[in-house]
Amino acid sequence: MTNRCDKAKRKLELARNSGIVSSEEIRSHGIHHEYVRQLCAEGKLVLVGRGRYMLPDAEVTAHHGLAQAGKSVRKSVICLLSALPFHEIGAQVPHEVWIAIDRRSALPRVKRPKMRIVRFSGKALTEGIDEHSVEGLLVRIYNPAKTVADCFKYRNKIGLDVTLEALREVIRERNCTTDERWQYAKIRRMTKTMRPYMEAIV
Repeated sequence: MTNRCDKAKRKLELARNSGIVSSEEIRSHGIHHEYVRQLCAEGKLVLVGRGRYMLPDAEVTAHHGLAQAGKSVRKSVICLLSALPFHEIGAQVPHEVWIAIDRRSALPRVKRPKMRIVRFSGKALTEGIDEHSVEGLLVRIYNPAKTVADCFKYRNKIGLDVTLEALREVIRERNCTTDERWQYAKIRRMTKTMRPYMEAIV
């Protein structure tokens, strides 16, 4: 009984420190999945997705989906219509989490949260990433300048109106510098496309 209580305490402490804890992390601490099932049955843990758990009284923020996505798909980066509201840019409230993954990566098999997956490669994938603490987890999110360049790249999918609104706001609110906008425009090969809009707004 003492051994079970000790393992239960370790599991709850792990969830408390990590925000959302995965089955993989649980196993790495030598805790059997049966203990997790019992804790869920007792209401001490809540299943929030396939193999992901959190405390029932854990703080849930407006960016809960980002925390879940970041935990579920480790090498992903929050992008486009999910990165915009995180940076308080525009008025978009997407019903799915937009994540970028490597072109060669396998498609994630995750049901929750609902995700829109785009594939980047090279510097388009690796540049412009910032790490933010979301519900106790470090989540990788593209910075405002990179996000705007990505929006131009995907303007046919997300809409030119959304893209231009994002550009206007980062310029007005000074979320990034002109040099940063050009830096990521070059990486995304969007300089010719973005130039007339940037010059018109400035």
